[in-house]
Amino acid sequence: MSVKLGIIGGGVMGEALLSRLIQQQIYTPDQILVSDPQRSRQDFLSKEYGVGVTADNQVVVSDAQALLLAIKPQLFKAVTATLNPSQKEQVVISILAGTPLSQLEPAFPEQPVIRAMPNTPARIGAGMTAIAPGQHTQPAHLELAQQIFRAVGEIVEVSESQMDAVTGLSGSGPGYVAVMIEALTDGGVAAGLPRAIAAQLAVQTVRGTAELLQTTGMHPAELKDGVTSPGGTTIAGIAHLEKAGFRSALIEAVVVACGRSQALGG
Repeated sequence: MSVKLGIIGGGVMGEALLSRLIQQQIYTPDQILVSDPQRSRQDFLSKEYGVGVTADNQVVVSDAQALLLAIKPQLFKAVTATLNPSQKEQVVISILAGTPLSQLEPAFPEQPVIRAMPNTPARIGAGMTAIAPGQHTQPAHLELAQQIFRAVGEIVEVSESQMDAVTGLSGSGPGYVAVMIEALTDGGVAAGLPRAIAAQLAVQTVRGTAELLQTTGMHPAELKDGVTSPGGTTIAGIAHLEKAGFRSALIEAVVVACGRSQALGG
């Protein structure tokens, strides 16, 4: 088979993965085949990346050595109902939120299935992906999945039971951070800054803080304590955040998103 990677679903995450895989030379364009129901999307992916495209999911399933499911979880049953998988050596990798291995594996009998949860920073190679192997997954299959997701950022292996929590934290987390950055920007505007400058300050502050924590291994509390002088501006702001329930709101957001992921799998 000339097609080494087949992707069902050419949306945002599917495109993010294929673009980085090509850029990192994990696959060449002629080794990737993408199926998508929208002709406009097919044309775009073909023109932009030089990959093969089709509207027929079964062609992808039949021809590819590795299969990446990148559709919306609500479409899983409808899409897989039309498939006739027969390649027991084909690795199936799913990035469907809330879709457990107990649903994925019966759709691909006796095939190695791996569940993965990347997040949107994968588009620039700064993603975080958690992977959970299925019962037929061998070390070589796991290494292939790791190779694919290393192209878009960092990876961590977790148990299947932890995947909904991963979805609530890193899967949905970019949305929480975006809201925080937007709020910081609005706060700067409210305090008298031009919006463009406020936005630049907010984005770089969040980025720099994250990189500092990652580079030094410093605990977030240690960093916070280091910038909160007695009676100063930072402790005044933090006290207000605590009063407004900022910390508990973020905790609850992760828990609620985890619950939603569990409901999607139900």
